[in-house]
Amino acid sequence: MYQLNKEEQKTLDIITNSLYMIEPIRLIEVFVNTQTDDKLGYLNAFDEIYFALTNSKSKVDKYLAQRKLAGEIKDEKQALKSIVGNSFSQIIVFIFLKNKILGNIREDIFITSQKSKVPSFEDISTINVDGETQKPDCDLVIYSLDNDKKLKKCIILSLKTSLRERAGQTYKWKLLMEIASFDNYIKEKYNIIYNPSVVPLVCFATVNFYDEINQPQQKGMFKFFDKTFIAKNIDTDFIARMSSLPAYINEVL
Repeated sequence: MYQLNKEEQKTLDIITNSLYMIEPIRLIEVFVNTQTDDKLGYLNAFDEIYFALTNSKSKVDKYLAQRKLAGEIKDEKQALKSIVGNSFSQIIVFIFLKNKILGNIREDIFITSQKSKVPSFEDISTINVDGETQKPDCDLVIYSLDNDKKLKKCIILSLKTSLRERAGQTYKWKLLMEIASFDNYIKEKYNIIYNPSVVPLVCFATVNFYDEINQPQQKGMFKFFDKTFIAKNIDTDFIARMSSLPAYINEVL
């Protein structure tokens, strides 16, 4: 089994000790215990994120009520939105690290929500448009390093619990990157400059809380990404299960 490095272990500890992550993690681990072995369990756990988050709501509500009573927050609904978004990101990182420990993910592949931790990320994620910069909508970065600890390959992963807001914004940067990557009239017209040392893949993942993925506008949006994932135990022909993430990153990174 792989032993997490100091930074990875610190990340895992922070997630597991977070009060609002206790119940989602407990539900994930209950699911894993029903599987034939941990390797398969934590692989399939990616598809149980929807279940874990939705079935944690009552515990999170109690936690927020306590915080409001203590005067730590004023708006429970706004705080809940923030927690749900953060929970989606953190449960992915938790399951990712468990899969890495068990050997489902290569040892030279890493995940982070802190873009500053990724070597050369500023270089690969900044597109200059006539003197102004454009950067991607990015919640997690999954990347590999070479023997010199330099960036080898990279995936920019955008996460959405709902597609109702900013649905179109998530692939805007991807289209801009494609335009900026070869000589063309649009690139010249708008004075677009982009010379990355590594060209990132741009992927998207959703929990699909509101069953929006079958709407034509959303299905069309998914086509612009290198890969799209759904963190839910369902099968479709246009978006991949989140449990396919380890195989995908092992192949492309």
